[in-house]
Amino acid sequence: MKISARNTLNGTIKSIDEGSVNNEVVIELASGVEITSVVTKKSCEQLGLVVGGQAYAIIKASNVMVAVD
Repeated sequence: MKISARNTLNGTIKSIDEGSVNNEVVIELASGVEITSVVTKKSCEQLGLVVGGQAYAIIKASNVMVAVD
C-alpha cells in the first residue's frame, strides 16, 4: 500500500457498532490505546472489516490540535 498520509496506524478491529447508514469502527492500536472512525456501512462491507481483523487508521489533516490540562 502506498499512500501520501504520514500518519498510518496499524491495529486490530476491536468492535464495529452498526448503524442504519454508518458504522463506528474501533481499532485497538496497542493495549488500551484505541482510535474510532465512522465509515459507511457499504465501505465496511467492501473492505471486509470484521472484529479481530487487521486495519489501518490513516489520518490526513491540515491541522492537529494539541491540548494539556
